[in-house]
Amino acid sequence: MTQAVDDITQNYAGAFDGHLAFGQRPALLIVDVVMAYLDPKSALYAGVEAALASNERLVAAARKAGVPIIFTNVEYEPGGTNGGLFYQKIPALKAFDKGSPLGRFPDSLQPQPDDRVVTKQYASAFFGTGLSEKLRAMGVDTLLITGYSTSGCVRATALDALQSGFAPFVVREACGDRHAAPHDANLFDLQAKYAEVISEDTALARIADFRP
Repeated sequence: MTQAVDDITQNYAGAFDGHLAFGQRPALLIVDVVMAYLDPKSALYAGVEAALASNERLVAAARKAGVPIIFTNVEYEPGGTNGGLFYQKIPALKAFDKGSPLGRFPDSLQPQPDDRVVTKQYASAFFGTGLSEKLRAMGVDTLLITGYSTSGCVRATALDALQSGFAPFVVREACGDRHAAPHDANLFDLQAKYAEVISEDTALARIADFRP
C-alpha cells in the first residue's frame, strides 16, 4: 500500500494531472449572481462583492467579443412545491420564492435582450432546465463558469457541464462562497477532477481571442 503524502499537491500528483482543451465556441455561464448573495440582510449573504466586480468585467468583455452570455437564477412556486428535497434541506432557499426581491439580478449585472436566462430549482444549471439542448443548438463546446456559490451551484454546474460534453472552465475570481475554506477546497477539487480553474486574466484573454 502506498503511504499517503501529507502535502495535498504531492498527494494528488500523478493521479489527477489531466487537462481539458479550450474549444472553439465558448459561452459565459453566470450562475445565480443574484441579490440573495449580495444583500447583507439575506440569510444567504456571502460577502462576494469582489466576485461581482469580476463578473462585470467578464460580461463587458464577452459583449464586446460576441461571446454568448447565459445567466441563471432560481425561482420557486409558493411553498417550494417545485423545489423538492433541495428546498426542504436548505430553509434559506425561501429567498427565491416567486416575487422575492432577493431573486433579482443586481443593477450592475442585468441580462440584455441578446442574453439567455435559465431559471432553475436545483443546484446544477443543467438539471431539469434543457440547458444542454440550448447549448448544442448554439454550437457551444466550452463554458466559462462563474457565480455563487463555489461549493454549491457552481460546482454542481461544472460537474454536469463535464458530464454533458461541455468543457468547463471555472473563473476563480468570478466565483464566491460564504467562507474561504469551502471556496478554496472546491476549486482545488474541480481542477483535479472535473474542470479547469483559470484566472480572470486568462478568461479575458480567451474571450478576446474569440472569433464569431
